[in-house]
Parts: sequence; C-alpha cells; structure tokens
Amino acid sequence: MGGHHHGHDHANSHGHGGSHSHGGHSHAPASFDRAFAIGIGLNIVFVAVEAVVGLRIDSVALLADAGHNLSDVLGLVVAWGGTMLARTAPTKRFTYGLKGSTILAALTNALLLLVALGAIVLEASQRFSDPAPTAGLTVSMVAGIGIAVNAITAWMFARGRKGDVNIRGAYLHMAADALVSAGVVIAGLVIWRTGLTWIDPAVSIIIAVLIFWQTWGLLRETVEMSLSAVPRGIEFDHVDEALCGLPGVTEIHDLHIWPMSTTEPVLTAHLVMPGGHPGDDFLSDARTMLHEKFGIGHATLQVETGHANNCSMADTATV
Repeated sequence: MGGHHHGHDHANSHGHGGSHSHGGHSHAPASFDRAFAIGIGLNIVFVAVEAVVGLRIDSVALLADAGHNLSDVLGLVVAWGGTMLARTAPTKRFTYGLKGSTILAALTNALLLLVALGAIVLEASQRFSDPAPTAGLTVSMVAGIGIAVNAITAWMFARGRKGDVNIRGAYLHMAADALVSAGVVIAGLVIWRTGLTWIDPAVSIIIAVLIFWQTWGLLRETVEMSLSAVPRGIEFDHVDEALCGLPGVTEIHDLHIWPMSTTEPVLTAHLVMPGGHPGDDFLSDARTMLHEKFGIGHATLQVETGHANNCSMADTATV
C-alpha cells in the first residue's frame, strides 16, 4: 500500500461520502429552531412574572424558583448554541466545521443539571430543620403555570430526544423543571391540608433523585462521545461483519467509529483485498451500505492489497 494509494482513496471516499444527504437515519437538527425560540421566550416571560410576584408577596420560594428557571433558559441557550455552531461550514482549521459543539453543549447541559440538582438538595436539607413558611395558594398557582410552561417546552423537544443527545439535554432540563414545579404544587396542597411542613423538602429530594438518575445517563453518554466512543446506536461487531462480508475482502483492521456530532458518526477502516484494488464503484457501494444499514454518512475506506489472512477479529482486538 503506497502512500499515494492511501491518499487517493481517502480523497475519493470522502469527496463522495461526505457530501451526500443523510437518509433515514440522521435527524436534521434544523427543525428545532422554533422550539428553542418559543421555549426561551416562554421561560424568560415566566421568570419575569415569578420575580415580580415573588418580590410583591415577599416569597423566597418563588424567587428561588425564578432563579431555577433562569438555569433553564441557560440550558436552552447552550443547546441551541450547539446546534447553531454545528451548522458552520468547515474551514482549514476545523475540517469538520464545528459539529462537535453539539457534544459539548450536551455535556454542558448534563453538568448544569447536576449543579441545579445540588442546589435543590441543599435547599431541601436546610428546609427540614427550618421549614419555609409556604404562602400556600399563590405559590401553588404560580408553580402551576410553571408546570405548563416547562411541559409545553419539553413536549416540543420530545420527538428529537431519542436521536440527538443534545436535544435530550434540553428536553431533560425542561421535564425536570416541570417535575420540580409539580412537586411544589403537590407539597403546597398537602401541607395546606395537613400542616406537615416536612413534606415539602421530602418531595424535593425524591424528585431530585429521579432527575439525577436520568441526568447520570446523559452525562455518561456525553462523556463517552467526548472520548470518541462508538455511538450507542451502532454495534462495532455488526459493522465489522458487514465490511468483512464485502466481496474480495479477506481481512479488516483499524476500524474506528466515532461521533463527529451528536447525530453524525464517522468511520475509517483498512480493508485487505489481495485480489487488487476493486475500483471506485466498490468503494461507493460500500459507503452506501454503511449509510443505509448503520446511518454512517461519513466513511473513509483504505484498500490494501497485501498479506491475505482470514477475516477475523483476533488481531483487531488490540487496535
């Protein structure tokens, strides 16, 4: 395999595979612009209302909730910023464009959520020993509006959360808040009926645990992506088998699959083909197969005509 050979294949592969549209697998992030804009607008209005009412009736709970909802606005801005940056054109310095910013945004959102949870638990533990006087119905009513605002925003992101971790970060942020507001309402009503003030912090902590469980998964997945792990929807062995099964391929090594963004995987592999270089059509077909079967829209394949060996994973385990 001469250096010339490799360079040629590389250019060839990418020129073709890099540009064609991503079929059924890829979820175009463009469609969430409206959701982001509406969500940010709704939340800013809600924060303003909460702050004004909180100052009027002198409720610490409402002011705290307003601060909490500001962290939501921040979360939405981060996620939207990630998708916007991901659309920038490639440059000589950033040859993939800034697609990876969706991964950074999702990671940031996971960390923001953990910080918010820490604040909730801290506040709740203080309220056990020193219960805040609940202004009852007013607080419950405002929190009720909060459920609506956050639930509507979460619902707008619901359809994208499976395919894009960055959208899932935004979704979790909103869903978490709807839950927190629901907790405030329920606790407020129960305390109003029973007078048991410890219910309020107890509900907060239960909700925090629920959200932590979801956020932990988000954090793990985004850290994996940052470390170029194989994206979760793709089985390494299946891709390996599919490439091994191509006509004329006796061995495959240096198979790498990693996420360029939260929605676009990249693959590189070396195919050993003792029968000689199979030509451009073979490469183009192989890329089409990878795209249709695994949703990998960017594949670079290097053909080597050297030593024939059995197609096995034995030697690639040590890549």
